[in-house]
Amino acid sequence: MAQPLEFEKPLVELESKISELRAFSEEKGLDLTEEIATLEKKAESLKQAIFGSLTPWQRTQIARHPDRPNFYNYAQLMFEDFIELHGDRAFADDRAIAGGLALFKGMPVTVIGNVKGKDTKEKIQRNFAYAHPEGYRKAMRLMKQAEKFGRPVITFIDTPGAYSGLAAEERGQAEAIAKNLITMAALKVPLICVVIGEGGSGGALALGVTDKVLMFEHSFYSVISPESCATILWKDASRVKDAAEFLKFTAPDLQRFGVCDRIVPEPLGGAQRDYALTARNLAEALEEELGKLLELPPEELLQRRYTKYREIGVFA
Repeated sequence: MAQPLEFEKPLVELESKISELRAFSEEKGLDLTEEIATLEKKAESLKQAIFGSLTPWQRTQIARHPDRPNFYNYAQLMFEDFIELHGDRAFADDRAIAGGLALFKGMPVTVIGNVKGKDTKEKIQRNFAYAHPEGYRKAMRLMKQAEKFGRPVITFIDTPGAYSGLAAEERGQAEAIAKNLITMAALKVPLICVVIGEGGSGGALALGVTDKVLMFEHSFYSVISPESCATILWKDASRVKDAAEFLKFTAPDLQRFGVCDRIVPEPLGGAQRDYALTARNLAEALEEELGKLLELPPEELLQRRYTKYREIGVFA
């Protein structure tokens, strides 16, 4: 378990006391049911108070929580017969992006997603989900393969952004992202993206030009991180909370602006508290949205996708 977030420490401490009391009760053979029930009721009230009125910065912290389910967790919980495919057929296999074939409710699909990694070793191996050009080229290869065989594409976004190091620039980072945008805009199969945590800059958009954009309740999707925004606008990184407020990048904000099409509910306290329930909620949303898209002919699918992105940012 990762360290609790600052604002949830009182709840974590209370839940720890409940666990200790329950263990003590079993060890000593004492009936402490009433005491435990009282503390559980208090914990539930505290949970409602904490997570019922989160600020944008607190939502950002939950979106980045190291214990949140990642691409592989959803691949295991929601899909059958997942087979991972590797490499961009040009340079290398970028482990910051994973993808492959799977069955969703018996239907063949292609799934692609950013992967941050769980522990320090894996985070380093996956470059903290900062993808190189070959990662985006691998994603594009899988999307074109999906189009060839008529498979819907589901992408899972969870990245601070594309890698901006010298090696990435030398291998054509901007061109790789741009080609993904062009490819997704014209793909003749249903496309759905799900922002499962952090959706940052062009690195996220490279997997996000889709027919439907789903966002988890405590995810965010933005052109820039609140830390970078505060540094650029005010030359003061300590104003990160102000930046999170002004960016309007949370799921409710983006649904209001027409960027997000559907918000997927999370267990109270965040997706990291109940992987199974989180996956069930997402599976229900995906099944419903995919069902609608599969009824559309390719020409109408492309026209609707074009119209969707033309209308973003237009205010009457």
